[in-house]
Amino acid sequence: MKTLRTIRDFPLAVQLLLINQLGVNTGFYLLIPYLATHLGEDLGMSAAVVGIVLGVRNLSQQGLFIVGGSAADRLGARGVIIAGCALRTVGFGLFALGDGLPVLLAASVLSGLAGALFNPAVRAYLSVESGDRKAEAFALFNMFATTGALIGPLLGSALLLVDFRASALTAAGIFAVLTVAQAVVLPAREVPANRGGVLGDWREVLSNRRFLAFSTAMVGMFTLENQLYLLLPDGARAATGLPGAASAVFLVGTVANLALQLRVTTRLKHRGSRGRWITAGLVLMGLAFLPPAVALGGPPADGAGEAVLRLLPVLAGAFLLYLGIMVAQPFVMELIPEFGREELTGTYFGIFYVVSGIAAAVGNTAVGWAMDTGQGTGRDWLPWLCCLAFGLLSAAGVDRLRRLRALPEPRPRPVAATATSTSGEKVS
Repeated sequence: MKTLRTIRDFPLAVQLLLINQLGVNTGFYLLIPYLATHLGEDLGMSAAVVGIVLGVRNLSQQGLFIVGGSAADRLGARGVIIAGCALRTVGFGLFALGDGLPVLLAASVLSGLAGALFNPAVRAYLSVESGDRKAEAFALFNMFATTGALIGPLLGSALLLVDFRASALTAAGIFAVLTVAQAVVLPAREVPANRGGVLGDWREVLSNRRFLAFSTAMVGMFTLENQLYLLLPDGARAATGLPGAASAVFLVGTVANLALQLRVTTRLKHRGSRGRWITAGLVLMGLAFLPPAVALGGPPADGAGEAVLRLLPVLAGAFLLYLGIMVAQPFVMELIPEFGREELTGTYFGIFYVVSGIAAAVGNTAVGWAMDTGQGTGRDWLPWLCCLAFGLLSAAGVDRLRRLRALPEPRPRPVAATATSTSGEKVS
């Protein structure tokens, strides 16, 4: 009930963006986790071609976040969000309608470009609309995103009983509905005047050493978040010998997120600096990989009872990882736009995701190497300790920036700008 009241206290635009993120993650995870299997098994493509299709999608998104961020600043976040959802509708529709490589590559490019457009734009819009309640808004955003990431694969696995096209068309339909809803409901906002050109904006952000240092320090958060889809599910399967055990990892995370996210952010918001809580969250994320490291290894589980017992350390690690994300992520999102001018909020989010995405790619490569090396040498603990090191090193980096006072202080906001009516609409 408290969560519902908090949601209603926000403006209608924020409420719609929360629902939008639930739909975005539902549609995305309904399709993408099963795309490689469809390309390889259903269409008979080689592993190299599958890698190209998936790589093109990822590169189109990660490499163009900066374009989406600048577009949000220059053209207005609302239009960019709508365009991004519309593009993903087309891209996912092409996955359903085309079997040839040119069509699949076009679908990958469009769906990746869509993410590059609306991801920074949504965060920029949410940051501005939530005023001095950014941390709470991003906490709710995280809750809706996590819920969608659980619903999507469950719905996708059910639709695959029909065929892959049913999954792709359903995902495209979700994005089509979101496109229409945003066009109808999301209010347009005046775009602040930006001096100079886009290249000047990029130079301004890229010359902000404090921001670049913070973005690089966040390599641990992005690397460890990705282990929710790589190392932890692999650990759950290895511990139990059951392919379906990985779903327990996401179930624990979703339940914990729904129960605790808003409470955690609300409690911490006024009890210390943002840098302190980001550091603490990263430490928790690193420590999350200790219970599985200690418990995994040995012969496969013998019977259901032993399988459950061996799964518990993995689930404990998943809970700690989600808890660390709950502590750190809302304050990270709140902090990013405050490194520079409000007129460049979208650009800051876009470049943050480019820099941290590159850093996380390096981190994921290191974790993958540790997994292969650990399996080949019998050192099952190696990838888990690698993740522990990433978490602690990132925490040390953020704490160093905090002690140097390199992290921005909260911006003072006029009282009139943050007052709300009982309906949640802003009062001028």
